[in-house]
Amino acid sequence: MELNHIGSAFIILFAVIDIIGSIPLILNIKQKTGVRPMLATLVSLGILIGFLFIGETILHYLGIDVKSFSVAGALIMLFIAFEMILGVKIFKDEEINEATASVVPLAFPIIAGAGTMTTILSLRAEFASSEIVTAIILNMIVVFIVLKMSGKIEKVIGPNGNKIIQKVFGVILLAIAVKLFGANAKSIFL
Repeated sequence: MELNHIGSAFIILFAVIDIIGSIPLILNIKQKTGVRPMLATLVSLGILIGFLFIGETILHYLGIDVKSFSVAGALIMLFIAFEMILGVKIFKDEEINEATASVVPLAFPIIAGAGTMTTILSLRAEFASSEIVTAIILNMIVVFIVLKMSGKIEKVIGPNGNKIIQKVFGVILLAIAVKLFGANAKSIFL
């Protein structure tokens, strides 16, 4: 294990997970149902480490390639971005509690989404599994801190600040979704 490899993998995953950019989504979920930071963090950790070791095998077994998986994730991100930007409801509000909301949609697909999973598969070509696992764990520590501090963040930015940040990050999420879709759709449709 090399520290510079862990640092590189950490930075790449930090950028893709984008927990700071997800703060408006986290606050929205927290207002609707509440959030369990430890549960969301542990589920995300389990998904990401599990996907590192068996994700490609599962996708292959199901006949799904990584590019198709990425396109599906991009479409979900696209709809979430539309909700954030336009203030419309695309996803049906269901009767869910904070435990359920901490797993879906917070742990998956917001934290451990298709983009993160695809990135993990890509990192396997460049880094050792132990280095990637360490980078995932370090990212989950950051995720836990942000989730735990979401109440303080909400007080600092206030309701109007939350709406503004939600719109801005909705546009950023839309751009990420379009980029992820464009990078992977070419190989599917051509």
